[in-house]
Amino acid sequence: MEPLLYNATLVTAGTLLGVAAGLLGRSGDKSVEFGLGFTGGVMLMASFTSLILPGVEGWGFWQVGAGIAAGVALVHLLNAAVPHEHLIKGYEGPAAMIGKLRKSWLIAMAITIHNIPEGLAVGVATAYSAELGFATALAIAIQDVPEGVAVVMPLLRIGLRTPIVVGVLSAVVEGASVIASGIGASALLALLGVAMGLAGGAMIYVTVAELFPEIYAEGKDKKQPTFGFVAGTLTMLFLDTFYS
Repeated sequence: MEPLLYNATLVTAGTLLGVAAGLLGRSGDKSVEFGLGFTGGVMLMASFTSLILPGVEGWGFWQVGAGIAAGVALVHLLNAAVPHEHLIKGYEGPAAMIGKLRKSWLIAMAITIHNIPEGLAVGVATAYSAELGFATALAIAIQDVPEGVAVVMPLLRIGLRTPIVVGVLSAVVEGASVIASGIGASALLALLGVAMGLAGGAMIYVTVAELFPEIYAEGKDKKQPTFGFVAGTLTMLFLDTFYS
């Protein structure tokens, strides 16, 4: 339980640090775009090095493959069932809920959907190995800082008064996801391969279907997020190698 609590605290602190930096700092658009690219690199690389590949080695393709499909389906269903809003893509969710909730809470729900897979990844990786769990938590915590900045700054720009509430909520949800998924995966070690695939599939879906469209939207500079993506990929690869 101790590694789970430590790793949950680490990723929560990373998000809160990013929120504080966004509230106090003056980050420009280029640094935010670089940071979001970095986030994508960490998430995509972690999906494979911390979850999918170790899962296949330990439990085989079929368990992990089923988990990946389940993870993709989980996030897809959350996107369809939970009302939320992206800053560029706009509203997603049940049509009947359009106009029923404040914009700040719709954005908060979108961030929550994104942060759950990150918490799942850390919790499941920790259940597999304390060392791998720490490497994953450290990488996720590092990328949570620019991600937290990227969450807060647009909310401030569009005049919402609750960016700190949204940021804290996202941090708490991510930390809670670490503990819940870690406990669940530890209790079902025979199906840990499924859990690793599920967490990896969920992160792949969020990265490819949600994060990349936001940072590579038409008219945006492609260089900064691409440089950030490479930096995030190398960071995750280094940490995974160093702690393995």
